[in-house]
Amino acid sequence: MLTKALKAQISEAYARQSREADEEKWILENLPMVSRMARKIAAYLTREADMEDMISAGTLGLVRAARAYDPDKDAEFGTYAYIRIRGAIIDELRAKSFVPPTVHKQLRQIQDACERMTARTGRTPSDAELAREVGLSPEQLYRTFQQARKQQFLSIHGLTGDSPVMSSLVPVDKSPLPDAQMERKELMARMAGAIRELPERDRVLLLLYYERDLSMKEIAEVLEITESRVSQLHAGALFKLSVKLR
Repeated sequence: MLTKALKAQISEAYARQSREADEEKWILENLPMVSRMARKIAAYLTREADMEDMISAGTLGLVRAARAYDPDKDAEFGTYAYIRIRGAIIDELRAKSFVPPTVHKQLRQIQDACERMTARTGRTPSDAELAREVGLSPEQLYRTFQQARKQQFLSIHGLTGDSPVMSSLVPVDKSPLPDAQMERKELMARMAGAIRELPERDRVLLLLYYERDLSMKEIAEVLEITESRVSQLHAGALFKLSVKLR
């Protein structure tokens, strides 16, 4: 006859084995989320090494999420894992400085020029018009846009000392107070209006990337342009949108 202590040991071993099987299942099912999230964040970066580091950090975050997950206390695992993966990737980027100090002054000049031209013409300037206004070549302007995109990413997640450029886009609590709900509705209305005022090409690109969830490569095929060009246009669209919403 099995003793009570032996029964307890067998029960514990069975529970541990069952838990390990669950953890393996959760990890395998949600592993694609790591690549998708890293790909989205990589839109703000330019170096391949950053992508590899983010995938490694995100995978580690997923494993840690599986080990720490408590079905009785936490939301469904996919939601819990999303938060932990995202946090791990953000932590990986936290110590890295992407935006040279010399870029900040140039960004401010371009922001002021964009606002000035919009007030003068009643519409958002095209990239070519904005480049002429600030005395830059289109390629120089796009490089600055890409630096701005990195700055926005860092600011959104509190990784810089600057005021958040687009911090209002961060998801809010599922049960916000009435005032917060009203503010969010107002923001969404402002954002929709700001997007409508962007040049058509920018609107289409944002729709494909954020609404249809297409990758840069897929958008390049749809618009019949290069992937690097899509990255430039994406940076420019975000820059002009942030100027309108700041």
